Formats: sequence, C-alpha cells, structure tokens
Amino acid sequence: MPIARPDSRVYRGIAWLVRHLMFAVSKPEWTGTEHLPHGKGFIAAANHATELDALTFAHFLYDQGFEPRILAKRGLFTTPVIGALLRATRMIPVDRGTAEAGRSLDAARVELEGGACVAIFPEGTITRDPDLWPMTGKTGLARMALATRRPVLPVAQWGAGDILGRYARLLKPFPRKRVQVRVGPPVELSDLYDAPHDAAALREATERVMDAITRELEVLRGEPAPAHRFDLRKHPEYSKKQTVYPPVERP
Repeated sequence: MPIARPDSRVYRGIAWLVRHLMFAVSKPEWTGTEHLPHGKGFIAAANHATELDALTFAHFLYDQGFEPRILAKRGLFTTPVIGALLRATRMIPVDRGTAEAGRSLDAARVELEGGACVAIFPEGTITRDPDLWPMTGKTGLARMALATRRPVLPVAQWGAGDILGRYARLLKPFPRKRVQVRVGPPVELSDLYDAPHDAAALREATERVMDAITRELEVLRGEPAPAHRFDLRKHPEYSKKQTVYPPVERP
C-alpha cells in the first residue's frame, strides 16, 4: 500500500519528518491492515499509553495510504507553532467539557463524509492504568460513530513506551525499539444506530470499542487484560492539575 499523498505541502513536510524520525528510532510491525477500509471515511480508535502514541498512530495510518485527521485538545491549536501546524493539516480541535464540544463532532462529520480517516484516542488522555492497559473511554467517539454511521476500527499500539515512557521527559531512541500496531475488524454498532442515542447507548458503544481495542492489545502483549477496566471517573483526584503519578491501585 503506497503512503498518503496530501495536497497540503505543510502536511507532506510534517509527514516526511515524522516518518523519518519514526523509522530512525523504531522498528515498526504492522498487522491487521486488511481490515482498513479504502474509499470511504472511517474512524480509527487507538489506545493511549505515552505521548509518543500520536506519532506512531499517524505514521501507521499515513503509510497505509490515509491522511488522518487527529482529534486534539483545543489548547494545542492556540500555541504559536504547533497550533499553526495543526490548523494547516486540518486536525480537529476538541473542546473538552464545554458547551462547544459539539463543534468537534460537526468537524469530524464533515471529514468523514468527505472520505477521510478520523483518528481518536477514546480514553481522552494517557491511560492511568497501573499496567498501561486501556482505561474506560469517553463517549465522544460513540457520539461520532452513531451520528455518522461510519465504521470504527480498533487499533492497538505497543512498544512506543520503550522510546518515551509515560510522562517521561527523556527519549531513549537507541537502539531502535520494536513498535507494534495491530488493527482489528470493525466494531459492530449497527444495532445502536436507530436506537435513542441516550447515555446507555453511548456507554454501550464506548465499551464495545474499548473491548475491541483491548482484545487486539492482548494479542500484541501476549497476556490477558485485567478483568476490570480502570475507571478514571472513580478517582476524582486525577482531575486536579497537581496530581502526581503513579496512580492508586486498580479498583
């Protein structure tokens, strides 16, 4: 599969830098690519265990021929350099916890209807699970998937943490690390399309997606995930900026 060829010169330039960086510090192993749909918009949903995940996620999708539109928090779009790059590459700002959150869904809908790949981390932030398993997801992805009826592809990533650990500030680029990305079949959500999109339906859709991502991650890690998913909502201390890692033990 040839890599993507965006019209935007800025996008092509950033992609060139990212690809060369990732190939320099990692040895990618990509599986399940046969599940990726071509010729129509879809949502790629991945786990999030380190700050480097956005690059490994984008690198994988780009080299499969897609020009991903990644959902990123609104604050990044207001920074002088990063913000300009995000806008130039048509990434989608997310207004977390505000009345404007619906704008993200509208922007994603436009991209999906135009045939784009919209990439998202359903957890909304880096996992606080003690063993780096996916934690409970937020319902933004479910709202997007049920409203647009576009396929959701579960993507598991593992290995990027060996280059940059969770909340670490020091890269360990050498020797090159094995970084795995695995895609599963589309998550079955069609039975929820015509049902009321209430809290129960959104939570059910979210859990199905997180379950699918976790199953693919179990394959990469070669071990079973915990029986109970870490739920950040049960630990309100994490909403405070002064919170210090590591988290409390798994519930």
